[in-house]
Amino acid sequence: MDALPSFYDDLDGFRAEGWRCLAEGVENRRSPFHTPTLATVDAAGRPRLRTVVLRAAETEAGALRFHCDRRSDKAREIAQRGLAALHVYDGRAKLQLRSEGRARLHGDDAVADAAWAGALAMSRVCYGIEPAPGTALAAGDAYALPGEDPEARLGRENFCAVVLTVERMDLLYLDRRGHRRAVFFREGEGWRGSWVAP
Repeated sequence: MDALPSFYDDLDGFRAEGWRCLAEGVENRRSPFHTPTLATVDAAGRPRLRTVVLRAAETEAGALRFHCDRRSDKAREIAQRGLAALHVYDGRAKLQLRSEGRARLHGDDAVADAAWAGALAMSRVCYGIEPAPGTALAAGDAYALPGEDPEARLGRENFCAVVLTVERMDLLYLDRRGHRRAVFFREGEGWRGSWVAP
């Protein structure tokens, strides 16, 4: 039988493990934490889900960053409500993580400029697609994908970095000997956590 993880009965260790997994997801493209599911709510109050790529996880600040096209539904929903959630499930680690909080679009500031500068050319190209994401097409290939821009500016006007400041984190670890679930709330510079029923 496998040994239980060190965070199994350690509340602070459990939170630290969640942030460790998020940080690893930024660097490791094969990690389930690299591509969490983003949840927003549209103007009619309907939930919307889609996969995003996690680009930064700042443990001390309690912040997560991903990118989007400012013409997209997700950008409009974030701008309108300012709330979002990210969900990840890692089947190998038997760990589910949900992060909820305030989301902010950064399009024309230092955060966006730094994110754009750090993006790969193949990622930047996506923001130059015409027409805008979600536009109805007559055929599946009826859109224009630009070539790589030697000056790395093509599509910059459509690019946004999104920073989710986590206010609530819900972690669930699954084990046949007994699951463990904990919820953490941001309080000033720290976190308050408690065990809850799985």
